[in-house]
Amino acid sequence: MKIAFRTFGCQMNVNDTETMAGILKSNGYVIVDNEEEADVVIVNTCAVREKAEKKLYGKLGRLRSLKKKNRNLIIGVSGCVAEKEKEALLKREEVNFVFGTRSISRVNEFLERAIKGERFVELSDFIDEINSSTPRLRTSRHHAWVTIIYGCNKFCSYCIVPYTRGREKSRSMEDILNEVKRLASKGYREVTYLGQNVDSYGKDLADGSTLAKLIRETLKIEQIERIWYLTSYPKDFSDELIDVIATSKRVSRSIHLPIQSGSNRILKAMNRGYTREEYLDLIRRIRTKVPDASISTDIIVGFPGESEDDYLQTKSLLEEVIFERVNLAIYSPREGTISAKYMKDDVPHEIKVRRLQELLELQKCLNRKINSEYIGKTVEIIVEAKHKDGMLYGRTINNKIVFFHGSEELIGSKAKITIEKTTAGPLYGQLVENELITKK
Repeated sequence: MKIAFRTFGCQMNVNDTETMAGILKSNGYVIVDNEEEADVVIVNTCAVREKAEKKLYGKLGRLRSLKKKNRNLIIGVSGCVAEKEKEALLKREEVNFVFGTRSISRVNEFLERAIKGERFVELSDFIDEINSSTPRLRTSRHHAWVTIIYGCNKFCSYCIVPYTRGREKSRSMEDILNEVKRLASKGYREVTYLGQNVDSYGKDLADGSTLAKLIRETLKIEQIERIWYLTSYPKDFSDELIDVIATSKRVSRSIHLPIQSGSNRILKAMNRGYTREEYLDLIRRIRTKVPDASISTDIIVGFPGESEDDYLQTKSLLEEVIFERVNLAIYSPREGTISAKYMKDDVPHEIKVRRLQELLELQKCLNRKINSEYIGKTVEIIVEAKHKDGMLYGRTINNKIVFFHGSEELIGSKAKITIEKTTAGPLYGQLVENELITKK
């Protein structure tokens, strides 16, 4: 039987899909890319914004048409929208089964039930069943996503994640390191530690485990040449972690710290737990000890009650910090959250769009200025893949994407690229050295 997955959302969703695909493959199923040839399609969903949720319903509409051609097609829905909508999804005739973010370890059992004709929703918590021995079908042969903590306890007023991902639960450090050692033995060179709030890792274990200590232990696995971590929370980003980053060039210099707003009034309404001043102090501490750090952030425009002055404070924060990357989003109410329940979505859409466009243009200007300084410099990347335009690309330890012309045999290897052209986004250059060539 052939299974196709469609995944929307964050890197944790990608890692969840890798886990489900691995489990099903180990049970004899064949994983395919093409929905047309699949007997089963599982859609792994995201509910963090309205736009992300709408992707599910668009996909289900297309799958409904496919099911008219193939009456035996089985459709499952997992992920955050499954947790949010529950039984409502089963009212759609094309959906056969629905299961939650903490139920993925039982995907084989669920599929067997669906094959027998049962239609059901399963939202139980089996997350402890996932460990270093769980089979995974990785999407890369040199980089691996490794989830180290599930859930979130922050309850930001706009965010649905704590309701769809549950409370924080950390994996044991021993189990995580066992997974990474296995990856290293298979030739993996990079890992990214994942969590909704990766800086909370270990707090619930009460054994002294922290993200900083986990990274220190990972550095002892010499085959792992780069260690990444997502997503950080400003209030929990520790000086201990800053010290660990500063002491090893194998630890990512790309630090993603969502600020969401530059206004203290809006930050309080968002229940973020820090002030603009505290955030700027954290940036100062990072850049003092890690001067080559590349800092990125998330911004929400048009949060309920956001005045023009609040918006201008956010704009001035971008100009003051000079982020390498900014993920911008228009506020959209998420059913069940505090802001949706108790705050009026009172910023007109046209104002939200205008503010978003202004910040996009500002950030493009800042990015062009930052990137122009790379002209003529030689940077080291690990080659990730071939782009649809035929060029190869990879990332620096600062998460700069670099495009260049080269052979596909270079994928997964280190390369040195001299930068010849820059944009507001990727850098473009020429291959000057590669470890495969050097070894020859």
